[in-house]
Amino acid sequence: MKKLYFGTAGVPLSSKDRSTLGGVKEVSRLGLDSMEMEFVRGVRMSVDSAREVRKVAEDLGVVLTAHGPYYINLLSPEESKVEASINRIVDTARIAYEAGGFSITFHAAYYGKLSKEEAFRVVKERLKRVMKILSDEGIKIWVRPETTGKETQFGTLDELIKLSEEIEGILPCVDFAHIHARSKGKFNTYKEFCEALEKLEDKLGREALDNMHIHFSGIDYGEKGERKHLNLEESDFNYRDLLKTLKDFNVKGVAISESPNIEGDAILTKNLWSSI
Repeated sequence: MKKLYFGTAGVPLSSKDRSTLGGVKEVSRLGLDSMEMEFVRGVRMSVDSAREVRKVAEDLGVVLTAHGPYYINLLSPEESKVEASINRIVDTARIAYEAGGFSITFHAAYYGKLSKEEAFRVVKERLKRVMKILSDEGIKIWVRPETTGKETQFGTLDELIKLSEEIEGILPCVDFAHIHARSKGKFNTYKEFCEALEKLEDKLGREALDNMHIHFSGIDYGEKGERKHLNLEESDFNYRDLLKTLKDFNVKGVAISESPNIEGDAILTKNLWSSI
């Protein structure tokens, strides 16, 4: 990627046209340059629509990503739910690829009764299946499990780095607010943000920092981790130092606002980033 592109998780709230096409146009009008297509309730976009979105996004210089359905659990004890989860990731990748997407992300799994070690082994095996299907179809797009906000969810930064080391085409989607919530308020300093980026670069190379998929927001959390997303200025999340860290490491890729005021915080962070 050429730079760090800032955008919204879904169609901006200000967009009168609630379609993906309308969202891409509104993102551009707002002075932003990326948008995440939210397939969280299912992948309901046709190939023709995706190709139309691609043309408009390319014309406007808007980089697209996609978020897969919430109903994904690669560690479900029910085989039918595992198969459905694999299909949902593949379907997200197919449509995002047709739309010219840079990257897809999803919440991979819940540990359930499995040990962390067994959970990793099974998730790895199932993501290898995903990547084999996409490879056989000639689909090239970054596939990214997301760092998660609760201890019951698979998705620590270390787990995702290890997956990325072992499966070609996988990289983490780093949700900095989720890591903050999962650590019950830690992971909130310039030093800690630097350590995370150093680890990414050390384990995965400069390519990881040149092609990042970032989520950010304010966040409310408790003993069990994430409760809900908040606007940045209504939370304790240290977004100013995060932006300084990203700038100091010359991070490139896409930074997606998942705050309730999605475009408000996307504009806030892009402006602050530009002023650092």
